[in-house]
Order: sequence, then structure tokens, then C-alpha cells
Amino acid sequence: MHNEVNQRLDVLYRKHHSWLTAVAYNLCKNVDTANDLVGELYIYLGEKKNPKLYYLDSFNLKYCQLFLSSRFINKVNRDKKMVMTESFKDSMDEEYDYDGDNRLEDTWNELLGELDELKTSKMWSSAKLYEMYQFEDMTMEELSKKIGISKSTTFLNIKKVREHLRDNINNPFDE
Repeated sequence: MHNEVNQRLDVLYRKHHSWLTAVAYNLCKNVDTANDLVGELYIYLGEKKNPKLYYLDSFNLKYCQLFLSSRFINKVNRDKKMVMTESFKDSMDEEYDYDGDNRLEDTWNELLGELDELKTSKMWSSAKLYEMYQFEDMTMEELSKKIGISKSTTFLNIKKVREHLRDNINNPFDE
């Protein structure tokens, strides 16, 4: 099957590449985009390995034409949804904020240290619940079922730790 697909792709390329490129160019009026569309067609046909797309010694050219048209329409629709805002354009030219990155890392380490401290205090159970909820990708409901406590107890303990962390650790995004 793999050899047959490669042979058919070879025939398609040798006999019809210029026609496929012309079809793609007529759709988009851009050489680079046309070449990208034709490349996507070759990749799709090579990966799909669908005998229903075969015709004679190559592939069904009408299918190839419709594929190019469909991909181009999808690209146009996708490009319409993407909007370059001024703030995004400006941030692309800014240098990387090493100070902000260091502040974030310091705050992360401070948060972990504060949680370790809480685990040695009377809030150890709340700190452990918060850790399980925050770092183990569990919902409050899953955590409650796993431990065997009510959802409201889980919520109140996690809220207590959140408020403690908010009061004792500076938010790096406020600076």
C-alpha cells in the first residue's frame, strides 16, 4: 500500500504539479500560499492512503482541485478570525522581561515555602488540601470524594489557604 501511494504521488507530481500549482494560484493569487496548499495536498494524500481517491495511475484530479479550494477557504476563514491588535504588535518588539521572570520565580518559590510552613502549623490539613487541589489537577469534587469529606469543607479549607497566601505573598503581576 505504501509503495503504491508513493508511485501515485510521483505520477501526480510529474504529470500534474504545474496544473495543481496553477489551480492553487488562481484561488489565492499568491505563489507562496499556492505552493503551501499544493504541499498540504501531497502530505494529505501520502498520509491518508485512501484507495477511493485513486484514478488511473494517479489520483482523482477533481478531488485534488476541491481539496485545494477547501483548504484555501479554511485558511481565509481562519485568517479572518485572527486580528492583530496594537498591544500585540507593540509587545512583539519589546525585549524579554528578565526582571519580571525573576519576580515570578521568586514568588513561586515563596509560595512553595509558605505552603511548607503551613504544613507544620495548625493549618496543615488545609495546606495539604490546597496542594492536592492546585498541583494534582483534581476538581474540588474529586478531592472531596478521594478523601471522604464534604465539598463545602474542601472549599472552605482551600479558600482559607488562598486568602492566607494572598495576604502574605506579594503578587508579581502587580509590580
